[in-house]
Amino acid sequence: MEKYIELVQTYATEFGLKILAALAVFIIGKWAAKKLRKVVENLMKKGSVDPTLIKFISNLMYTILLVVVILAALSQLGIQTTSFLAILGAAGLAIGLALQGSLSNFASGVLLIFFRPFKVGDFVTVGGESGSVSQIQLFTTELKTPDNKVIIIPNSQITSNVITNFSAQETRRVDLTFGIGYGDDLLKAKNILNDLVNADERILKDPAPFIAVSELADSSVNFVVRAWTKTGDYWSVYFDMTEKVKLTFDKEGISIPFPQRDVHIYNHN
Repeated sequence: MEKYIELVQTYATEFGLKILAALAVFIIGKWAAKKLRKVVENLMKKGSVDPTLIKFISNLMYTILLVVVILAALSQLGIQTTSFLAILGAAGLAIGLALQGSLSNFASGVLLIFFRPFKVGDFVTVGGESGSVSQIQLFTTELKTPDNKVIIIPNSQITSNVITNFSAQETRRVDLTFGIGYGDDLLKAKNILNDLVNADERILKDPAPFIAVSELADSSVNFVVRAWTKTGDYWSVYFDMTEKVKLTFDKEGISIPFPQRDVHIYNHN
């Protein structure tokens, strides 16, 4: 009986020490994981990393470290963690295969947030759609079209195609083409275009506007007008200049040709 009691005491003491060691490993490891997460968050904030990406990376890193700490604590109790690692690996593989498309969108979302080819508020063409960026999430990007439709695009479709950002630069060039008839005064028309461009305060002086004859077409002499403006003024300049040129050409007697077809009827009687 005494030997049995002594054996129990020895076992209890040994197991108690293992429990204390496991608790110490867990508590210290968890504390270290939190500290490391805080350090990484501060470094990413100093590097101006997107807040969404900061939160995700820090939480993912903390979760991985916590799993490592738990396994280390279990090993202190004499539990073989090899089987746990095998189960986790198999589960990770199965989940990865099942969520292959979602993981692709997620990886693309991380790239978009990290490299920032566009930001919220930019007008872009991505994935074959155009609109202003309203949200950039880890799996999808949301656009709002000029007619107030909402388009949600999977991020993998964005990173695998051409991205056109119309708002990336402070200035844009407005390209316009105007045609006049062959019988109209070419120099007069050119002077009118030049006066209209110079009178618009939204059009920048540097780079200087460019006006020239671009083509002798089938039924018209075409002018090209290239003027630089601030990105926010692009469409207002485009529409206003088109209207002003039409009204001024009409007032000055300069025609703007349009496609015509002559039909000749012959009477064989």
